[in-house]
Amino acid sequence: MAPHRLPTIIALLLALALTAAACGVEGDPEVAEEEPDDDPEEEPEDVDDEDEDDEPDEPEDEPDELAGEITFSTLQLSPDFDDYIEGLIAEFEDEHPEVTVDWVDIPFEGAQERLLTDAATGELADVVNLNPDFAFPLAVEGEFMDLEAELDQELIDIYVEGAWDAFRYPNRDGAYAFPWYLSSEVTMFNADIMEEAGLDPDDPPESFPELFEQATQIADETEAYGWHPALENRFIEDLVKEGVEVFDEDATEVNLTDPAAIAYVEELQDLYEAGAVSSDYVVEGHRAEIEAYQAGEVGLFTSGPQFLGIVEENAPEIAEATGVGPQVVGETGAIDMAVMGLMVPTDTEHPDEALAFAEFMTNAENQLAFFDEAQVFPSVEDALEDERIADFETDDEREADAIRILGEQIAEGEMLRPVAVDDEVNSALIANAQEAVLGDISAEEALENAEMEVQDILNRRDAGVPEDLEDDG
Repeated sequence: MAPHRLPTIIALLLALALTAAACGVEGDPEVAEEEPDDDPEEEPEDVDDEDEDDEPDEPEDEPDELAGEITFSTLQLSPDFDDYIEGLIAEFEDEHPEVTVDWVDIPFEGAQERLLTDAATGELADVVNLNPDFAFPLAVEGEFMDLEAELDQELIDIYVEGAWDAFRYPNRDGAYAFPWYLSSEVTMFNADIMEEAGLDPDDPPESFPELFEQATQIADETEAYGWHPALENRFIEDLVKEGVEVFDEDATEVNLTDPAAIAYVEELQDLYEAGAVSSDYVVEGHRAEIEAYQAGEVGLFTSGPQFLGIVEENAPEIAEATGVGPQVVGETGAIDMAVMGLMVPTDTEHPDEALAFAEFMTNAENQLAFFDEAQVFPSVEDALEDERIADFETDDEREADAIRILGEQIAEGEMLRPVAVDDEVNSALIANAQEAVLGDISAEEALENAEMEVQDILNRRDAGVPEDLEDDG
């Protein structure tokens, strides 16, 4: 487990305080040496005073003491994790008696709109829990501290590199959040369906070619569909896995007509034509994917391990037949993950306290405690190697397998979804991709249309034109 480290600014203040205390202790003996010449009889009394001044506890009373009231906002963690969050706040306040932390939990529904309003009115919390997407419009406007300008490299290096890099933004240097908790997906499969199709459940797909081949074989040999693509949830990430540079460095130019993108959509067309995915699956999202899997309609299911519990509750016979394999990767071999972080606004009145609290919440010990609570993964490298993850055991062997697999994967994970892909951009991409997969237009035409639509969105935003005005025009 990585040792607890303070942000640079706090460490410097502590060093200054200890230096000042040491100078005071060294100065007193010089006074005591001069006084005996005037009145030797008072020397013992002066020595006693010196001893009182030189009490070993005194330097500990002088170091920089954080003080003030800060607000900490999270995204939909209450009431499920009240004990965890409130317990850590109490511990931090015990370590820093002059600091009060007020916790506010924000529901996901309407969260981004509320945060934008809070930023406009100067009411953002001192420590804000956000994912990179939600933070994007605020970060590019300079609302959050660049932590690479505030922290020393030793602290930065404790975090998983891909998690730290998830909070880098176009046209801005630096990184803007302490990575907090991480999640990712594995491949789950119905072993009964795989065996019926003549496939080996001990050899689940690990790449797109293997996934597509096995999905097609399932469709050919059984009554089940092979795979549910849930395009709206993973299409853009899959393009990135295949090596497509969707945006340029500034996120002002889009590139969707890359040969790798066209080839991927053509593979999806082939799956649909082969009956490996249904027409409904092409236009459905993740919720329908879960429903299809637990109904026994589909053989392969790519999702986070937390959904094993949902399948267990709703369809225990399907859960019993479920096996777990690693995340399917593309040409790049990249592992996708989702990242949550803690950000500190540039206009906070308590920067030292906010930085210290964010670092405290994301240290290895406290993140492992969160893993114990929720099986979300820590962003500190040493914590991912802890035996609680590496040797994870539970009564449900499928869950244990998924946790151990993800513990290894996440250490090399990245957030593959570009931050410029919001709901509007994603909708334009998915609508065109769905047309192509269903065979209404070619893959190349669909991606050309998507590229033009997304470029129009980016141009409009760059010009500062509101969406409703563009529509009216």
